[in-house]
Amino acid sequence: MKRAYDVAFVIRLDNTDENLINTTVDQVRGWVEAEELGQVTRIDRWGRRKLAYEIEKQREGFYVFLDTQIEPRALMEIERNMNLSPFILRYLVVRKDD
Repeated sequence: MKRAYDVAFVIRLDNTDENLINTTVDQVRGWVEAEELGQVTRIDRWGRRKLAYEIEKQREGFYVFLDTQIEPRALMEIERNMNLSPFILRYLVVRKDD
């Protein structure tokens, strides 16, 4: 049974290549929708924002929020992929109230 989750992540801005940002968003969407265990219902790109504190020598990041429907058993793999990605500084997956 799929449940509603918010997936938020911050993309590294070493170089401000728009293709890198789009590729990273598509990659995360692919992880969510892998093996039809989830689906992305909305992508909200907040854009470039200042970080509250420096992370890996970065002072700014590109914020992205996804509204999703995901099988709970797929969360561990999605979080693992986001943790291993060199382009994602931070991420957060939160279950929405029913």
